[in-house]
Amino acid sequence: MIVKMSKYAFMVYHKEYDAFLELLRSLGVVHIRETKSEKDDAGLQRLMAERKRLESEMRQLKHTQESRLEALKADAKATGNKAKVTLPIAPERPVTADEGAALLDRIDDLRDRIEKAQAAEQATEKDLATMQVWGEFDYANLRHLREAGHEVTFFSCPAARYDEAWETDFYAVPIATAQSATYFITITPVGRPIEIDAERVRMPEKDLRALRDMREAQRRQREELNAELLAVALNDYRTLEAYGRLLENEYTWDNAKVQTEREADDRLMLLEGWIPTAEAQSLESALDRGDYYCRKLEISDEDDIPIELKNNRFNRLFEPITRLYSLPNAHEFDSTPLFAPFFMLFFGICFGDGGYGLLLLLLGTLMKRKAKADMKPILSLLQCFGIATLVVGTLSGSFFGVNIAEIPALASVKRYFLTSDNIMTLSLVIGFIHVLYGKFVAAMKVKVQRGLKYSLAAFAWVFLILALALAVGLPMMNIHLPQPVIYALYGVAGVGALIAFFYNSPGKNVFLNFGSGIWATYNTASGLLGDTLSYIRLYAIGLTGSLLGGVFNTMAVDMTATMPIWVRWLPMLLILLVGHALNIGLSMVSSLVHPMRLIYVEYYKNSEFEGGGTAYAPFRKI
Repeated sequence: MIVKMSKYAFMVYHKEYDAFLELLRSLGVVHIRETKSEKDDAGLQRLMAERKRLESEMRQLKHTQESRLEALKADAKATGNKAKVTLPIAPERPVTADEGAALLDRIDDLRDRIEKAQAAEQATEKDLATMQVWGEFDYANLRHLREAGHEVTFFSCPAARYDEAWETDFYAVPIATAQSATYFITITPVGRPIEIDAERVRMPEKDLRALRDMREAQRRQREELNAELLAVALNDYRTLEAYGRLLENEYTWDNAKVQTEREADDRLMLLEGWIPTAEAQSLESALDRGDYYCRKLEISDEDDIPIELKNNRFNRLFEPITRLYSLPNAHEFDSTPLFAPFFMLFFGICFGDGGYGLLLLLLGTLMKRKAKADMKPILSLLQCFGIATLVVGTLSGSFFGVNIAEIPALASVKRYFLTSDNIMTLSLVIGFIHVLYGKFVAAMKVKVQRGLKYSLAAFAWVFLILALALAVGLPMMNIHLPQPVIYALYGVAGVGALIAFFYNSPGKNVFLNFGSGIWATYNTASGLLGDTLSYIRLYAIGLTGSLLGGVFNTMAVDMTATMPIWVRWLPMLLILLVGHALNIGLSMVSSLVHPMRLIYVEYYKNSEFEGGGTAYAPFRKI
């Protein structure tokens, strides 16, 4: 559900304003109403830029840590050391804003030096590749030769184009042939023009030995710089986290001042904010003790009320799915508890294999024991998905790709397993129920927002569709209702039709209502059919996963059928492990994506979900 919010205004004398803000921050319940953009304040922009720089740097340092950890694990594996490998990350140190900025500047400078060292090493490698063709020689000898009146010029040309006449005309000497190119030198009197069909080679300034020494020195320098960066990643990472919290606190403090209105020659400070209604009394008491003035304000329709979700343990697991799309606004329902059971069911149908569900349940349970606090809700959600998949997959008769309905020992309960036809029909029925459920939620929203008379037409469509579906659809499924019940359903449908056609726009004339009803009939009929058919994807995806599991089982048996039993088990096991791992990975992706699509598109459309809510972010110190 959405937590009810109250709107408050605060008026404080300017000399007491910092103490007042400190009190608000210590209470940690007031969401400050923002009337100005951070783009309008240079100080906030500077803090935002610094936070982005810090986040970018910490991502790179995290990558450095991970690379080092992988290297240590590889070393431990090579030496047979079975002890747990960890990184000695130092605890945080107290840090001021200036010290944090200086630390970031030092890291930036270190990265710049590493990039320059890498560029210099790459340039040296390129020169070495050029010199490898020419071999060892001393530039001093070439200078002596030039002083004696002759110069050496370096050339290259395609091997097929090399002319031996150059050896007579210009004293050409072939040095090497590599990659269909001939490399040669000419020895000519200084100043003599050399007109040949070949390209002059730009030679490095140093000889091969000097370049090798330079590369070695550059490599050592790069390794030293990388070691220095690793030391920063281990010794200063926690300190940078503390600096990040410092920046966040400074930003929220400065933002509170930016959102403050100044009156009476800047002597009075005016601030507005939102607070959960349940916390309002404690806020007023704290402000009364400090002799600060506050007043509760009326909430208008134009107010951007912050959204705080409050759900039970089960529904809270699905809140990330709600936030991934959009928070609801304050004038509608929290969609989380409304779609949570359906999402869990959709996931189970899409995964479609009881064995995979058992695996997910065990995996979530085992990982949850040693997981960090922020990961436990995700693993709890994985457990829920595992339970849904275990139940639905087992009922559909698939367990690790094995059709358990065909096992002789289960022959007595075979009729209780779902067939592919049953699952397809069930998917469409679930889709119809989900779409109709969305329309009912939309009708309830209109009732809450505008009143009962404006929601009657929306409710009428729900009962009209439901009554006709029961009266017509159930007999088609060989479910026969008593005749009085049929008459009652048609009566409900008739009343619903009258309301839908003649009272869909209260206050307007009957002809306009009837025209609107005709148009609504077209939209409802076409939309209901298309939306319901979208749910057939549940059947298709679940069937694909269970069939693929069976295919991998068949491959494991057939491809190893001719092998001796003492050899056969290994390739059979490998095929099963690789095949089922691949199938589980594909099923996991499709079982998350397609239920999200059904929720975000079909359900949100029919429930007329608006979204656009702003998350409740109280002014507090972290």
